[in-house]
This record gives sequence, structure tokens and C-alpha cells, in this order.
Amino acid sequence: MTSQHGSPELPPAFPLAAAWGDTASAGNLVSLLAGARGRLAAPAVGDPAWCAAAGPRTGQLQRDARAERGTPWPQPLVSHYARYFRDGNRTAYEGLVGARQQRLTRAVVLALAAQPGQNPDPDGPSGAAPAWLDEVIDGAFLLCEQSSWSWAAHDDVFTRTGDVLPDLDRPYLDLGAGEVAAQLAWLDLVLGAELDGRAPGLRRRIRDEVQARVIRPFLDRLDWHWLGLDGDVHNWNPWIHSNLLAAALFLVDDPWVRALTVARCIEGLDRFLAAIPADGAIDEGFAYWWNGAGRALEGLSLLTEATGGALDADLPVVREMAAFPHRMHIGGSWYLNVADGPAQAAPALPWSMLRRWAGQLGNADAAAHAEAADSGEPAPAAGLGRMLRPILAAGAHGVAAGPSVGEEAGPGSGSVVGAGYPLVPFAYLPSVQVMVARETAGSSTGLFLAAKGGHNGEHHNHRDVGSVVVAVDGVPLLVDAGQPTYTAQTFGPDRYSIRAMQSAWHSVPAPAGQEQGTGREFAAHVVHVPAAGNPVLGLELGAAYGLAPGQWVRTAALDRDARQVRVTDTWDLAAAPQEGAAGDGTSITYLAAGTVRIGTGAHAGTATISPAGIPVPVPGTAATPGNPATRGAALRWEPESAVVLVDEWQLDDPLLAGVWGARLTRLRFRMSADNRAAGAFTLTVEATP
Repeated sequence: MTSQHGSPELPPAFPLAAAWGDTASAGNLVSLLAGARGRLAAPAVGDPAWCAAAGPRTGQLQRDARAERGTPWPQPLVSHYARYFRDGNRTAYEGLVGARQQRLTRAVVLALAAQPGQNPDPDGPSGAAPAWLDEVIDGAFLLCEQSSWSWAAHDDVFTRTGDVLPDLDRPYLDLGAGEVAAQLAWLDLVLGAELDGRAPGLRRRIRDEVQARVIRPFLDRLDWHWLGLDGDVHNWNPWIHSNLLAAALFLVDDPWVRALTVARCIEGLDRFLAAIPADGAIDEGFAYWWNGAGRALEGLSLLTEATGGALDADLPVVREMAAFPHRMHIGGSWYLNVADGPAQAAPALPWSMLRRWAGQLGNADAAAHAEAADSGEPAPAAGLGRMLRPILAAGAHGVAAGPSVGEEAGPGSGSVVGAGYPLVPFAYLPSVQVMVARETAGSSTGLFLAAKGGHNGEHHNHRDVGSVVVAVDGVPLLVDAGQPTYTAQTFGPDRYSIRAMQSAWHSVPAPAGQEQGTGREFAAHVVHVPAAGNPVLGLELGAAYGLAPGQWVRTAALDRDARQVRVTDTWDLAAAPQEGAAGDGTSITYLAAGTVRIGTGAHAGTATISPAGIPVPVPGTAATPGNPATRGAALRWEPESAVVLVDEWQLDDPLLAGVWGARLTRLRFRMSADNRAAGAFTLTVEATP
């Protein structure tokens, strides 16, 4: 149930507590978790299950591992750490840390696949298994020696002391620390006996470091912002808690400390689930779903397995969360991106995890989508745990690697399920006021429309209230730029001086040239709720600019019969307000990707956008012989008297350029003097012939 303004029905408070009760208390977990490691135990190194599951799927991984073995390990230095505090650069340090951990992950996989008489490294010397074990030992020891597991961008050392060196006596528990702890935990689970034989003492060192850097800070302090005790729950919560679960289950030997840590993690995950609206929407969007809701699903799976099924999480909110990724799919590798999200799916996503959950929940659409998206090639950037889980499921526990698809599709899908992506025709998530609709169910051919309301106090917020995305044949052409490379500025007081975050560079209006405000009060209000047969979202946008209610209304509609997208803005500003920073009166912006051509002469009032220049990152997805991404978008607008101002955005940011190519183009439709204070403007989009 929702109100006419799209206020979501909230899920039951603390769903895990309601479902599990005292079963999940620390006292009961002591006995429930007895034998947990055995329930998750992997086959021995060299077992045929590892070679069958890992060998054929790790071609690139093996090539990379052979190339780097014997070379110096990536070495993050204090100068890299200090750069964040000096000049705001965070990638210099995080890149080296990530490279070190990915190398270790590759070594673990190859050590597992090695078996007597079968050398997984045909280009290497004999006795490869000990060599891969030594690679693992060196990498694990380097992590133990690393002064900080926290990323510099998160560490509070500078704000507390003014120092740019990590404080060894006060380790900061952040995403980076959780990732290292979990990597060491999974490594210990699958290679523990081999480590004891090859490097006695290393496993004790690992346990001591995890206890000091992660477990004790977690149990001793309740002031971590990501706990969500203040009601602000975001993706750090499940990301860290799911990693802490692995660390507690595999590296904490004291039964009470293990049970207490797991109980605290359950409480934390419960706060996250309680904050998820009933429709399962994530305000951070598709990309952050994987490191938010996806991490929660991984943690819940680990709890179920560790307790022998005593803690099962088939809950309504979980069902809706699992449906979110496929509902946001545009086509191929393209997804609706909001906030700090790229428009293309990363290559290292754990689709097999979502596929298993979808099968368990009986959501055929989600399972089919995950199966189609899963390349089957494990990616070290995903993390060791995410690489090992599908291998463990397929090889160690005899679980089919493919989906277990239920007979019925998830709620509100209505899709055509078959080979490949389900491509649902319509979805509306009232909690975030997001509508997606496509011209033809089960096909990326034709038009796709996404329209967003929401507010400007969302997590990873961009000033994007009222924005639209339009795709043709599965490729977005009216777009949201998405995430640039993170720096200190990204999450600082100057965030909205970054172009990608400003409403001036989103497909939204600018009443009297004004920029949208920041905060929950700068919000849209739904005036027309869309439906599957009538995909029209009407939004009152005045509040996003600090205007009075009713002063600006935007309607975004997909007309399947006419094969058109129409976005209509109407406004009545009473008296022309003081002009904003743009200084050119009322205007309406659309951000385009590809090659833009503005019509002239007899074609005035029109434009075309072709996908030329937009990268196709994954061969066979966005542009294949069966789905040629050659058609573009034809635009026309009324009134034709609006002046079109064209601004080229040359993309020097590697993340943005990797998604969109060399540039994005802003089309600003400046209203004539007689309709700046009151008027209407309609943009119509069709696919080119």
C-alpha cells in the first residue's frame, strides 16, 4: 500500500528478530554454531571437485597468476596512504591494496586446483602445488604485516590526531578491514591444513591479527556509524557484517566470542533489513545493490549453512530485494543507474549467488536474469569469498551450478521467460519513486523509459529528482552520467561542485536557472501513480528547487501504441523568480550519450542521437548480430521556439569515459521570454528507422 505521494509501506520492524526470536541469541548460538566449520568444509586440495569446478573456468585467472608469480608483490606505502589527506587522491593507495588482495585470491584458487600428477601451471616448473602454497603464504603474511587494513579515505586518524600514519593502537573497522578479514577467513577454511604443514604459525598469526583489528573493535565499540544505531542504515552495514560473519565462523576459536560476534552481526543485518522498504528498492541503485542488499543475502546464506538450516531467511523483504536487479535492467550490460552508480554492470558481480537465491525463492525472472548475466568466469576483483562460494556449491556440496528456477515468476513481472534475459516490461518502486517500462516484454528492441522522483537526501545522492533515462534497443541515449572516480571531494562539503552530481548535468528542469537543493525536503511528490498498462509517472518537482507546491509538474510516459516516449513539463512560477547561477532564465536539460545532431531549417525543433562512440564493454551483450545497437533516438520538442544550447562534456575521468566514451552532450532548452514564468514543454522521443 502506498499513498498518492508514493510513501512506501514499511516492512515489519526487525524481520530477523520476528522470524528467529531467541534462536539467534548468543546463548543459543554457542550450540548452534558447534560444528559450523565442518558444515562449510571444502574438499581437500587436489580433490577432483576443485579441478572440475575451478579449472575450466579460470583461464584468465591462471594466465594472470603465472605472469605475476615470482615478481615483487604490490607494496602500498605510507606516501600512498598519505595522499588522501594531502591531495584527496584515494586510488593510489586503494589500487595497490586491491592488486595485492587479487593476487592472493588467484594464488588460493590455483593452490586448490593443484593435485598430484596434474600440474595446473603447464608453463611452470614441476612441484607447482608447493609453489602456489608459498604464494598464498607470502600474500597472507603481507596482509598481516600491513599496518592498516582500513582504507585511508575512511580512517579517522587524521581528524583525531592530524597524523597521516595509521594508528596501530586504534584500528579503524571499515570496508577495507572487513574485506581483508574475510579473505583471510576463507583462505583459512579451504587451505588451513596445508598452511599448517607449509608455514606453521601463520594461522595463529592470522587469528591474532583478525582478533585485534576486527573482532575486538567490533565487540568493544558501539560508535561505528555503519551499525545504523542512529537510524541511518546504508550499504556499509551488510557489507561489513557479512565479512565479519566469515571471520567469526572460521577464525574465532572461543565458542562464546564466536557466538557473541555472530549475534551482533545478526542484529546489524536486521537493522539493514528493517530499513529496506517493502518493495525491496535500494536508493543507491543497481551497482550498490551488490555491496548492500547482495552482501546481506550472502550473510544470510552463510548463517543458514553454518547453523544447519536452523536460521532460514525466506522473508518477504528478502524476496523483494532479490527482484531488484532484473527490474532495473535496460539491456545487455546496461542498467538503470542512479546516484553514484555506473550504467554498466561490473564484470566481477556474483551472479551465481543471486541465481541460487532466486531459485530458492521461486522467482523465475530473477533466476533467468542471473543465469544470463553470469559469465562463468570467476573474477578476483569480486573477492575470495565471492569466488569460492559458487565453486563450493558446485563442487564441494554437490549443488548444481545452474539455477533452480521455481515455477512462478516474481511479483509484478509479467515477462516472457526463456533463454536469456527476461526483460520485464514494467516495474514501479514507490519507495524511491522509480518507474521503468519497455516497449515490448522480453525484448530490448525499441524504447525503454526510466523516470525517477525521490529526494536529494538519498544515500550517495546526486541532485537528480525528476530525471529520466531513455534507451533505444537496449542502449541508453538520454542518460545519467553516474559515478566519477572517488576523491576526498566526493564525500566532502564540496560534493556538489562535482559536475556529475549537479542537477544542471542531469535530465531535469532548471526553473529560472536554479539548481536543486540538498536534503530530504528537496523532493518530488507523486501526482500520478503509474501502472503496467499505463506507464505514466507524474511528479510535482517544485519542492526540489525550494518552490511552492504545484509550481512545476513533470509527466514521463511510454506510449507503446505510438512507440513514443513523451516527457512533458508544465510550470507556473507566479512571477519570474530571481534567476539562478545559469543566468539564462528557465531551461530544461537533457544529457545525451553518443553523437548528437541538431536539426536546422525545415527540421528545426528536432535532433537525433546515435549510439556511435558509446563503448560496448562485454562482447555479445549490448551489440550482437541478433541485437544490433545501430538505431538511435529521434527527438522533437514543442514549442519549437525553445533555444537549444549544446554543451560538450569531454570526459577525462576514466570511470566515466569507460562507460560513455569520449564525451557526453548536454542539451539545454532555454524557454523564450513569454514562457519563462509559466508555460509547457514536451520532448518526444522515438527510435530512428
